[in-house]
Amino acid sequence: MNPPIEPYEHGMLDVGDGNLVYWEVCGNPEGKPALVVHGGPGSGCSTGVRRTFDPERYRIVLFDQRNCGRSRPHAADPATDLSANTTHHLIADMELLREHLGIDRWLLYGGSWGSTLTLAYAETHPERVSEIVIPSVTTTRRSEIDWLYRGVGRFFPEALERFREGVPEADRDGDTFALLAAYARLLSDPDPNVREKAATDWVTWEDAVISMEVNGKPNAYSDRPADAVMAMTRICSHYFSNGAWLEEGALLRDAHKLAGIPGVLIHGRLDMGGPLETAYQLVQAWPGAELVVVEDSGHTGSTTFRDAIFAALDRFADR
Repeated sequence: MNPPIEPYEHGMLDVGDGNLVYWEVCGNPEGKPALVVHGGPGSGCSTGVRRTFDPERYRIVLFDQRNCGRSRPHAADPATDLSANTTHHLIADMELLREHLGIDRWLLYGGSWGSTLTLAYAETHPERVSEIVIPSVTTTRRSEIDWLYRGVGRFFPEALERFREGVPEADRDGDTFALLAAYARLLSDPDPNVREKAATDWVTWEDAVISMEVNGKPNAYSDRPADAVMAMTRICSHYFSNGAWLEEGALLRDAHKLAGIPGVLIHGRLDMGGPLETAYQLVQAWPGAELVVVEDSGHTGSTTFRDAIFAALDRFADR
């Protein structure tokens, strides 16, 4: 990893709907612009990801998506309305931030949910994207959501049963999206005990999915600060119960719009929550993209996985 760095510029961007989005810029003010698109949804941007980029060659822009991290209002507050927090709102926020910073084109870097938002932005504004680097590819199709919150339970049946038992019995027998919608309601309940139990049940399931991975440390999600857990689970359930407001398969269907944008997709073959199939399908639909399959990695990465990210960013730094 590169040495720790601090931002030389930061602020709160008024994006409308009563929302202020936190942003910061690190590295070289004259360097290649790169935007970090964090995962979750609702995880917020970690300070450690700054070290992924060479600070001498990159102008590194980070932001916290609506209602999480340092953005306000925060989703940990049950009074925070999430109705103005959708994929399309986030795309507009990214474009507003680009204009605010006076950037013409930028490299996009985002994995997991961040890869979905990266692709959605790039397919909407391809003329504003120079390159794309995606570790852990997802497109948040309903089929992918169903796998993450039902299908992968074939490997973790006890954990899946506990997850399903976290909602009222009437909501357990429907499809995956009814289950997730039930969690969304519980996570917005006025009773703090109801909210806290639902958040705990949700992250306990997330912990189980990555538990067998090389970097899958115990309680990876559960050990986060309580406010961060609440915001992430509220926003995750909000997005996934609504299929991220994306037409099924739209990001793969429209990948031809990325023609001419170099892309590197890095995916672990052992990724239980997001199988390799999606990355394989995307690289076939995106002219000019390449896929790096990391044999010893899951969703949480490995040393080999990290080296593949560094190699891609190093290659694009002077382009």
